[in-house]
Amino acid sequence: MAVKKKSGKEIYFLVCKETKEQNYTVVLNKTAKGKVFKKYCPRLKKHTEHTPKKV
Repeated sequence: MAVKKKSGKEIYFLVCKETKEQNYTVVLNKTAKGKVFKKYCPRLKKHTEHTPKKV
């Protein structure tokens, strides 16, 4: 029987720092937990900083 390899990737929500809304779902490496992304926030209608949050 074949052994399944564990991938180093996990599913995260990207949460806006200003509105605290979950706007995006991404698959990231486990080492990218503290990374900050600059993404579009539909509520504010501008680009803001987003941080990953575990699903």
